Amino acid sequence: MGVADLAEYPWDAVAPYAEIARAHPDGIVDLSIGSPVDETPRLIADALAAATDAHAYPQTVGTPPLREAIVDWFRRRRGVPGLTPAHVLPTVGSKELVALLPLLLGLGPGDVVVHPRAAYPTYEVGARLVRATPLASDDPAQWPEGTRLVWLNSPGNPDGAVWDAAALRRARERARELGAVLVGDECYAELGWEAPWDTQAIPSVLDPAVTDGDVTGVLSVYSLSKQSNLAGYRAAFLAGDPGIVARLLTARKHLGLMLPAPVQAAMAVALGDDAHVREQKERYARRRARLKPAVEAYGFRVDRSEAGLYLWATRGEDAWTSVGRLAELGILTGPGHFYGPSHTEHVRLSLTASDERIAAAAHRLHAVS
Repeated sequence: MGVADLAEYPWDAVAPYAEIARAHPDGIVDLSIGSPVDETPRLIADALAAATDAHAYPQTVGTPPLREAIVDWFRRRRGVPGLTPAHVLPTVGSKELVALLPLLLGLGPGDVVVHPRAAYPTYEVGARLVRATPLASDDPAQWPEGTRLVWLNSPGNPDGAVWDAAALRRARERARELGAVLVGDECYAELGWEAPWDTQAIPSVLDPAVTDGDVTGVLSVYSLSKQSNLAGYRAAFLAGDPGIVARLLTARKHLGLMLPAPVQAAMAVALGDDAHVREQKERYARRRARLKPAVEAYGFRVDRSEAGLYLWATRGEDAWTSVGRLAELGILTGPGHFYGPSHTEHVRLSLTASDERIAAAAHRLHAVS
């Protein structure tokens, strides 16, 4: 399979339901794609503007201030001490890395790429691009010989599931037995809602409780799209095994995969400021508290969803039927079909809509409950 062989982009199938939702007298409430709607914090936008005299090529490895900011952020926010600039690397968004990592690691036919059972499709796309075999599995005991890359997603998209430190440790031990690279996609880690994650930090795959301080064969991937409203900046990074980081750096230099210098400057500022992250989490908490009871009143059961940006919900019917019902109310959602064959009765509802639109959705759902 090559790029030319990729199937139609799945979200195109939602377009007819979007038209139905737009016809609602009070307008559409788009809860389908988790694209931030709140403003980029001013201190970050100002940092970007101040760095626009970017006449030279940017550094693929990242500027020293950015790399130090990533190291400090992992220590301060993720409980991961001991990293150095050699352990980290900025990336052009996290989706690009997810799609290209099998290629950058040299995987190919005969290799197995494990990804979550409920997963957005880019993990599988990346495996198929290099003709590796994708395997949806959340059980380390089921990961077979020949596994070369394991993706974890905690908190999960779409289901908001969290792997605790003990579960992450079991995954790390199995990956090491197999000689596989273990990668934690952790982009929603600041957004914990339900016990114990409402008061405890969600653990990273690099946490010493997982690795015993040895990050060999382990990477963490993170994005500032959600916590800092920087989706349009394509601001992300990875950290972990310095040997793998060095290999990826060499490949990225050859491919020209480098973040624009102004974005690197803005990222360093964003990573150093925790106040705007708290404010954004509070916004999402308000929206979740408004939307979740309305979804349940309408007859959905919300599964998992203890963290992250989504409600993962089912009425026990085909997801496209639920998508259609909600579209008639002017609410657009994503069908579980997009996230694997085991979840065809779930829909994903994003919290990334304005307070006013979330309130409108809640009102419509309660009105017909």
